[in-house]
Amino acid sequence: MSEASTQHRSVQVGDDSGKTIELAWAGVTDTGRRRDVNQDALLTAFPLFVVADGMGGHLGGEIASSSTVERLQGVVEAGSVNPKAIEKGLARAVKDIASHPDATDDGTGTTLTGVYLDFSEKPPHWVTLNIGDSRVYLLRDGTLAQITTDHSVVQELVAAGRLSPEEAENHPYGNVITRAVGPSDSVTPDYVRLDVSDGDRFVICSDGLTKELTDYGIRHFLEENEDPADAARSMLDAALENGGRDNITIIVLDVALSSTSAR
Repeated sequence: MSEASTQHRSVQVGDDSGKTIELAWAGVTDTGRRRDVNQDALLTAFPLFVVADGMGGHLGGEIASSSTVERLQGVVEAGSVNPKAIEKGLARAVKDIASHPDATDDGTGTTLTGVYLDFSEKPPHWVTLNIGDSRVYLLRDGTLAQITTDHSVVQELVAAGRLSPEEAENHPYGNVITRAVGPSDSVTPDYVRLDVSDGDRFVICSDGLTKELTDYGIRHFLEENEDPADAARSMLDAALENGGRDNITIIVLDVALSSTSAR
């Protein structure tokens, strides 16, 4: 079990508004109550915040998720986080996974989901990225919305109208994903662009959380806990209490806009 602690970062918007983006975030991960190994990994390295949920054999999933996060850490350290750099990092992670002596399972791979703050335009904006069925949620103006779309058999059935969202919750194919980092040579995330808005709260999580906590529960713990670390820990505790059937990883990222001229 990892201990959540809140970190902070202030960023100038860089336009004529004189505003500053104030960020606060915390991440936590736990093996859960039924698994022997934690195959999840997370990265909270400004401006990129991601969760990876590994799969494949006893060690394979751990290798896949950690390799992917390590390559994305390198993208951050290189100083340019954008789709081209991310996809190049993912291609290198695929090679790392394939060449690892313990990753012998053809199904070895990992989900990947998260957000990054894009400074390529002024003002900056958020970009979500997603491969698999880990998720990014956004609480804005009291409404919680799932921003990413699951790459899963169940989601495809829901999209085709062959399954209701209620039926999808306990479907036997609920764990079968249709896109991952690792099993194929190239994989491209889905991207969604979002404006930077004061008061936004992101939740980035593996399905170990969403198996145990409804969207209503996620919103409840965000509204009850102003500090990101408290919110992440409360959601983790609730997921463990509800069964903890899988590894659980959660990042809570808060956004505030302040006026420099008002200081």
